Amino acid sequence: MTRRSRPEAAVAGPLIRPFEDRDLDAVVALWRASNLIVHYNDPAEDIAFCRASANAELFVGEDDGAVVATAMAGHDGHRGWLYYVASDPARRGDGLGRAMVDHAEAWLAGLGVRKVNLIIRDTNAGVREFYERLGYQTEPRVVMARWLIDDPR
Repeated sequence: MTRRSRPEAAVAGPLIRPFEDRDLDAVVALWRASNLIVHYNDPAEDIAFCRASANAELFVGEDDGAVVATAMAGHDGHRGWLYYVASDPARRGDGLGRAMVDHAEAWLAGLGVRKVNLIIRDTNAGVREFYERLGYQTEPRVVMARWLIDDPR
């Protein structure tokens, strides 16, 4: 995997560990502060669904006992996916997001996953530059979806 050089002034990374029940309120608050929650995604349900899967994990970045970052990773048996990558808005630029993505990618690679994908909502286009700095590229694909339960539109 090719990466651009890392900034010389990067701070030490957070303690990264799997999500624990005690993290729920802090994680949801971080996702709200990062504008990652939409009306049709219940964060507690998304976390429970992730934790029930053998192919997914939610990682928490902790600094001085506080949740400061997250990344959810999973795979479908073919490709890896990243979701809910978030960092404390007051700490943006500290390398938290990069540390979380690195950790999630390493977890996926350790499972034999060769490629990771992510989807960025067009309402969250500002994050695109973040992923480009990490070496992600836009691929010529069309994403299609169909609601199986309770179309929220």
